[in-house]
Amino acid sequence: MRMKDKNILVTGAARSIGRACAERFAEEGGNIAIIDMLEEVGQKTASEIAEKFGVKTAFYKCDVGNKTEVDTTVDQVVEDFGHIDVLVSNAGIQRRGDFLEVTEEVFDEVIRTNLKSMYLFGQKVGKHMVARGKGGAIVNMSSTSVRMTMPGISPYATSKGGVKTLTNAMALSLAPHGIRVNAVGPGTILTDLSRDGLFSDQEARRKVLTRIPMRRLGEGRDVAGPVLFLASDDSAYITGETIYVDGGRSGLNYNVEIPDDILEKA
Repeated sequence: MRMKDKNILVTGAARSIGRACAERFAEEGGNIAIIDMLEEVGQKTASEIAEKFGVKTAFYKCDVGNKTEVDTTVDQVVEDFGHIDVLVSNAGIQRRGDFLEVTEEVFDEVIRTNLKSMYLFGQKVGKHMVARGKGGAIVNMSSTSVRMTMPGISPYATSKGGVKTLTNAMALSLAPHGIRVNAVGPGTILTDLSRDGLFSDQEARRKVLTRIPMRRLGEGRDVAGPVLFLASDDSAYITGETIYVDGGRSGLNYNVEIPDDILEKA
C-alpha cells in the first residue's frame, strides 16, 4: 500500500494507459482524481475504480491545453481532496500525416495537448506542492519517439522531445522544494483503439513484433508499474530521468523472427 492516503491526479485517465495508471495507484491505496475530456467514459472509470479498490475517486472534465480550465480544475481537486501528492501528466493525442502536408492547426493541436498541458499542470500543481511544503512527485508521459521516430508523426515526435526537456527543466526547478519530476516513455502499447484497429490485423502485429526483442506488445499495466515506481518513495533519489518501457525496441538494430505460435499470443 505504497500510496495509502495519498492523492493522485492523472490526466487523460478515462481509458488506456491513463486508466491503467489510475488503477495501479488505486491498488496501492491511492485516491484518484481523473482528468479527461471524455465525460461519460471518465465518470464510468472513476466509479469502477472506486467500487473495485475502495478508494476515493472523482472525475473532472477539463481541456488540458486551456490555462483557465487547468487552474480551475486543480483548485477544485485540492478543495475536494485536501491536497495533491502526485501528478501524472498523461494526456496526449496522435495525428498522422506527411511532414510536408501537416497543417499548422494540426501541429498546434498536438503541441497544445501533449506538451503545453504538461507545462500548465506541472506549474499549477507544482505551486500547490511548494506552498504545502511536503514535497511531491510528478511523472510526465514521454515516448520512445524521443529516441527514434518515423515519417508521418513529426508533430507527435516534436511534442515528446519537448516533454523530455521540460521534465529535466521541471526537475531542476522543483528539486530544492523536495519535488521530484521524471518521465516514462512507452513503446508500442496495446490500447482499446489499437487492439481493434491496427493490431487486429495479424500481419501488422508481426511487422511491429519484429522490432521488439521481447516479442510481445506492451499492455497498459507495463507502463503503470514504472509510473508508480517513479511516484513512490522507492525512487526517492531519482529526478530528471526518463524510463523507456518498450520491450528493448529502442536499443534494437536488427529484426527479430516471430514464429506463428508467438504471433497468436501477441
